[in-house]
Amino acid sequence: MEWTRVKSAFASKSSSLRMEKEILTHLRGCPQILHCFGDDLTVENGNQIYNIFLEYAPTGSLADLLKISGGLFVESDVRRYARSILRGLRCIHANGYVHCDIKPQNILVCSYPDGSNGVKIADFGLAKTAGNEKRRTEGGVSELRGTPLYMSPESIARNEHEAPADIWALGCAVLEMVLGKPAWRCRASEEVVALLYRIGFGEEVPEIPAELSAEGRDFIEKCFIKDPRKRWTAEMLLNHPFVAEDTVSLSECEKQSPSPRSAFDFPEWNSLRSSVSNSVDSSSSSPVSSSSSDSLTCCEEEEKDQSDSPRYSASRIREVATGQVSNWSTSDGWVTVREAESSVSLVGQ
Repeated sequence: MEWTRVKSAFASKSSSLRMEKEILTHLRGCPQILHCFGDDLTVENGNQIYNIFLEYAPTGSLADLLKISGGLFVESDVRRYARSILRGLRCIHANGYVHCDIKPQNILVCSYPDGSNGVKIADFGLAKTAGNEKRRTEGGVSELRGTPLYMSPESIARNEHEAPADIWALGCAVLEMVLGKPAWRCRASEEVVALLYRIGFGEEVPEIPAELSAEGRDFIEKCFIKDPRKRWTAEMLLNHPFVAEDTVSLSECEKQSPSPRSAFDFPEWNSLRSSVSNSVDSSSSSPVSSSSSDSLTCCEEEEKDQSDSPRYSASRIREVATGQVSNWSTSDGWVTVREAESSVSLVGQ
């Protein structure tokens, strides 16, 4: 029996899911993108439900593998996973899209047609058309997309969500695979506002461990170039020695704590004083989590290009902090949730 993952939403609130299906249809020819088999409409308890049928990844996500492996990967695996993600990003960007939420939880482990295992990019719920005008809410404000620990400086400071932001997020994900913990060192008592300020308006970038190979350090540095215009593209990074077919294993390091299951999975984390909507992707048929939805969608007033001004920075952070935040939590199991905007289940074929 073959299993198919079903992602559902109320038809009246399914615009994001329909956009995801449209994007996945356009990217169908890319082996590094999760496959979508189609969609349909059903009626449940008098409610019209929109469903899309997705490839099922029984092994789970890279975040799940990090947990199973004790918190980190050997460098040969990091190189291999980074190469596959880059090939997927090259396809996404070449077709005129931006993913906007690259992170280990959204990279699923799947089987390729030749029988080998590899990773595929999933969860296009926050994806957008490249260069497209910023989405606005009814109040006339534009949305900031992503998961805070993986967001690029320009996405926070100037609300720019283009291909370079995906590359920054890739750098954070690669570093997490090496470290076994998020790229940004965050104190348990640090509020999300402080982290956003550090990323968007500070001068620092995530620290790269000395034990990583020279190629690995250089690769991540290319992802963490602050100026998005100078940051390397997916096409350029695919020619980098770090992701060449010949790989070199990183010496075994001391095991560390597993990768967090959500954007702020730390003891005593102080969250924003804003409403949080927990929309859980879930299933009653499998204990393996799908790509999780710990993503930030908050609103901010359009400003003139004054992002270098301290006054602008403080104002910008206040706007981010007081926006509407959703989906920062995850679930270790899947439960069908119809009250949320979307849900996930499994069906056998």
